[in-house]
Amino acid sequence: MLDIHEIQRLIPHRYPFLLVDRILEMELGKRIVGIKNVTINEPYFVGHFPGYPVVPGVLILESMAQAGGVLVKKTLNVPEDKLMFFMGIDRAKFRKPVFPGDQLRIELEVLNLHARYAKVRGKAFVEGNLVAEAELTTMIVDQQGPGGGR
Repeated sequence: MLDIHEIQRLIPHRYPFLLVDRILEMELGKRIVGIKNVTINEPYFVGHFPGYPVVPGVLILESMAQAGGVLVKKTLNVPEDKLMFFMGIDRAKFRKPVFPGDQLRIELEVLNLHARYAKVRGKAFVEGNLVAEAELTTMIVDQQGPGGGR
């Protein structure tokens, strides 16, 4: 439904931190399904872990957050000068490791959605097997330069 170019128009993340490759399904205000193709070329595999490359769990959560960001931005027509920041991660569980060559299927459903706040429930799967899940809360804020607004 959305390719990488459309995703990049909606969220500010770029290599090496863009962790969603495609959006497969989206119901505005309700749910989204995206994918992340995991390759051995990911920069974190150099140190996590040498000889046994495993995707860090926090990056699986970040991929969920980025897919959620696409959904929220499309649903609320959030202007480009706004950013979304994590406000909370609840009920996070990691069920199975994710390896190079895997494809993460990221599924999110909206729990709460307001003009400046969103909460989603996310699940990540590899070949139909649940590998991680969490509830993520985000807040929409004004973009400011380095050191601004502190």
